[in-house]
Amino acid sequence: MSAVTTTPVRVDRWLWAARMYKTRSQAHKACAGGHVKVNGDSVKAAKAVRPGDRVEALTAGGKRVLEVVLLAEKRGPAAVAATLYVDHTPAPDENDKQRFIQRDRGAGRPSKRERRLLIRARGR
Repeated sequence: MSAVTTTPVRVDRWLWAARMYKTRSQAHKACAGGHVKVNGDSVKAAKAVRPGDRVEALTAGGKRVLEVVLLAEKRGPAAVAATLYVDHTPAPDENDKQRFIQRDRGAGRPSKRERRLLIRARGR
C-alpha cells in the first residue's frame, strides 16, 4: 500500500485514486462544474481532503456519498481504492429504477403505441 499517504490530498486526485472517475481530468471538471461537495460545500479541485471528511460526488453511476478513511494521491488497484472510503450512498428506490426503462438493443424504433407507453411509464 505504497500509494496511501498521511498528508492532505487534493479532492480531484483523491476521487481519481478512489476510482470515482476514470481520469483525473474528469474529476477536475466535475469539481469545476459544481458536482463535488466536501462537508456540504461545493469545492474547487484544489481543496484538500482529510480523513473524516464527507465527499458528495455526482458520477456517471449517480450520486455517491463517501466518507474519507485513507488518503492516496496515485491510482492503485481496485482493492486498495475500496479501502480509501466508506460508502454512505443511499440505496436507489423503486421510482429511480422505473425512470430508466430500456428496450432491447436492435429492436428498432418504437411504434406509436410503444412510444406512448414509454412516455406514460416515465411520468411525463
